[in-house]
This record gives sequence, structure tokens and C-alpha cells, in this order.
Amino acid sequence: MSRRIIGMVLLYLWVSLPHVAWAKDPRITDVIVTNTRDDLILYFRVEGCFTTELEQAIMNGIPTTFTFLVALNQVRNFWKDKNLAEMEIRHTVKFNNLKDEFVITRSENGGNPIVAKSFSEAKRIMAEVENLSVIGLDKLDRNHLYQVRIKAELKKITLPLYLHYAFRFFLFLWDFETDWYATDFIY
Repeated sequence: MSRRIIGMVLLYLWVSLPHVAWAKDPRITDVIVTNTRDDLILYFRVEGCFTTELEQAIMNGIPTTFTFLVALNQVRNFWKDKNLAEMEIRHTVKFNNLKDEFVITRSENGGNPIVAKSFSEAKRIMAEVENLSVIGLDKLDRNHLYQVRIKAELKKITLPLYLHYAFRFFLFLWDFETDWYATDFIY
């Protein structure tokens, strides 16, 4: 009887623990592909990207940049997919300790600074891409299959002056990269 219980507990742990570990990995979520009268528009967010170490680095004033890669392809049978658009978007946050505020710049908004008073608001702004114009609808053919692919990266943190050399062994702890997220749609 005790072997059966131990076996069931081990089976439960074997089945459930990989899902718990997987849930902590950064991932692209809440993807919406829509359009205006003239453009194909994309909304998405990345979750699980703020580790404790990364949050501490941001709170210590280290500028941190997320890079989002977006690709649009026309899916073609028996041929290689046709690449229609590729974009690289950057969101950068820097904590201003004197003013107790976070300054976020987003490349898709022309780099205009956004000021957030709370860290939770700054994290939300950093992790969301809203109203991103991917391509003009005049460049898409009606009734064809298309695929949008999205990836988020944080490769390295640039430290001021020569601190980068002193802390280079710890910088890799803040790196993350999501898997490519792909969604298909017919226009």
C-alpha cells in the first residue's frame, strides 16, 4: 500500500512540476491582429519577463531594454513563404531615483518618453505593444493566408562606465528570450 502511495506522489510530481517550471518562462500572450481602414494593426504583451534580479537592476537605475521582433509572411503552398514585413521594436526603462519615477521610451511611438509613477505601471508599459502598424492593407491580397510571428528578447544590460566589466558574470542572469509566437489569419 505504501509503495502505491509513493508511486502516485512521484507520478503527480513528475506530471505537475514541468508545468510549474514552464509557467515561469517569458512568453508572448494576448495577441490581437486587427486592422484599421488603411493598416494591419497588432497588439500583444510579454509575460514572465521580470525576474527579481531584473527588477532590482531597474530599481538601481540600470537602463533596461526589451526588444520585440515582428515578422509578417504570406503563407504559400508549395513555395517558400513570402516575407512582407520585419520590425524591431525597443522599449527602454530607466528609474530616476531623485524624482522617484520611471521613464519609458518606446520606439514605435517615436521615442517620446512616458513617465510612470509606480513600478507596476512601468512594467505594464514595458511589456505591452499596442496599436502597432505592421503594413498597409494595400500591400495585402484578399483571401490569402498570412502569418504574424513575434518574439521578445532581453539580451544584455548596458551598465554605466566600467561597471560592465566588474559585473559581466552576473549579467547573463537577466537575459531572456521567448519562443517565436505565430498566429495565422486570412485577410
